[in-house]
Amino acid sequence: MAWTFVCPTEIVAFSDAVQQFTERNASIVFASVDSEYSLLAWANASRKDGGLGGCQFPLLSDKNHKISTSYGVLLEDEGIALRGLFIIDPKGIVRQITINDLPVGRSVDETLRLIDAFQFTEKYGEVCPANWTKGAPTIQTSNSKTYFNQMYGGH
Repeated sequence: MAWTFVCPTEIVAFSDAVQQFTERNASIVFASVDSEYSLLAWANASRKDGGLGGCQFPLLSDKNHKISTSYGVLLEDEGIALRGLFIIDPKGIVRQITINDLPVGRSVDETLRLIDAFQFTEKYGEVCPANWTKGAPTIQTSNSKTYFNQMYGGH
């Protein structure tokens, strides 16, 4: 929500990382239950005042709650949305859903890691283990014992 405490930190962080998303052919869109007027004022306000100071991606007003309802993040009684993050691939398939409660922000680094992992698995057909990062070993599903022996052979 506009003018709150955690939201601007998330939007500024994602905005500052927009080039990293572009390099991965990924786009960022932010939807809020606030009006377009509130979002415009927020986008034009300086960061030191809790504004977004030059946000590098679109801000969508979901004042009618259609988007937040469709994505299952609307708290109907309060008329506000939880912090949802959805990674949707070029085929329109939802690959990741993260929903945070209001006091905790979403992570740019984890979002980039997940995009890297989904793009890797799509391209190479291998799977990415827990905590995988770009360049780390992956698992060939036809020969997973090689990975397990490499990682845990001494245990």
